[in-house]
Amino acid sequence: MIDEEGKQLGVLTRREALQLAEERELDLVEVSPDAKPPVARIVDWGKFNYQRTKAQQKNRKAAKATELKQMRFGLKIGEHDLAIKMGKVAKFLDDGHKVRLTVVYRGREQAHKEIGFKLAEKVTNMFGDSIAVDQQPQLAGRQLNFVVHATGKRKAVDVLNTAKVSDSTEIEGEKNA
Repeated sequence: MIDEEGKQLGVLTRREALQLAEERELDLVEVSPDAKPPVARIVDWGKFNYQRTKAQQKNRKAAKATELKQMRFGLKIGEHDLAIKMGKVAKFLDDGHKVRLTVVYRGREQAHKEIGFKLAEKVTNMFGDSIAVDQQPQLAGRQLNFVVHATGKRKAVDVLNTAKVSDSTEIEGEKNA
């Protein structure tokens, strides 16, 4: 038994607890029914319920809902276009969202399904260890889908930027050779 100030009153019978609550013009609330013996508390029920509701609202607000974002691109996407789309994907990942990446096959591209799997592998390699694959690439009709999320080890945007810098230095080295 706990009183309105939080002091423990010890083990009381139900009748004694109800009588004590009536004397103080408060309510008797069972806080933990599974405990042996059950724990009850003397409180103002209206105030107690209001505070509990406010705490639940605060917890709901604090809990971040992860959305599933989607990014679609074709099989013949250019390097620059892919880099732009992966930049957007990196922002989604850094915001804490999961991302479904979809490679769309058009027309005769369906004869070369392996190219889509290579593109999916290239995308996951671009992010390195900053992402984890939730759903492996799988073909569904004219689309190749896979889902990724951030691991939290490194920011996805930083990983992409370092990849772009290393790619540009390789290209400059090829031009000079």
